Amino acid sequence: MEARIARYFEENGIEFFAALDYKDCIEARGDIAEREDFTPRSAIVYLLPYYAGETENLSRYAASLDYHIILREVGEGLIAALREAYPNARARSYGDHSPIAECHAALISGLGIKGDNGLLINERYGSYVFVGDVLTDLPPEALGAIKPLPVSSCMHCGACKRECPTGILRGEGEDCLSAVTQRKGELSAAERDMMRKYNTAWGCDLCQSACPYNREPRMTPIEFFHRDRITRLDACSVGEMPKAEFSRRAFAWRGRNTVLRNLAILGEENT
Repeated sequence: MEARIARYFEENGIEFFAALDYKDCIEARGDIAEREDFTPRSAIVYLLPYYAGETENLSRYAASLDYHIILREVGEGLIAALREAYPNARARSYGDHSPIAECHAALISGLGIKGDNGLLINERYGSYVFVGDVLTDLPPEALGAIKPLPVSSCMHCGACKRECPTGILRGEGEDCLSAVTQRKGELSAAERDMMRKYNTAWGCDLCQSACPYNREPRMTPIEFFHRDRITRLDACSVGEMPKAEFSRRAFAWRGRNTVLRNLAILGEENT
């Protein structure tokens, strides 16, 4: 089974993954049994590197199609591979909404170290990674589960804290700039000024750009993140984008009007 899992990930360009005993994923966020009608015994955690080049006025992660699409595809494919060997196995794929704290699970799997900005930093791809997981009722020994490792941290150089525009990483603010751009409703004058200063219509990458581990970001080998990229948002393209296409973008979850509001804040020269 270990070889089958390794082969599946290799075929999909995924280099970093590990299996854990579910009991070792100690930072749980809910009882999966209440929602999924099965009790998990093991977890498979993996990283999807997403860096595919620079962007102008939106976060790098949002340039491609919504990353939840590829997380779902990878997870469902892995479940299918598991069921080839264990037809009665129960499993569920997650990304961002798992009952376990995915970043913590990846950290105790040795897939990266913890940055002072709260992000996982991988040795090859820096912090430009998404974490996905599949929970299953298969016994951990069948998947080659590893013992949890101590969580390692970054060098604490302070670069991300110095660069943080709202000061939240320094304990001075309530929201990061990324959260500000994703908030519905009216923004304060200070928040609008901050968006204009850093020219962001969606998200914020400043703490990642400042991080020395991201000094020379490595391109993702996963083709999904190289296709259908948008490196600059403007009001015309966002306003005229068909609903089906817009819904497949990471910036769609807060609605088209939120993105158009942000572009209006940036000014006519950015629309």
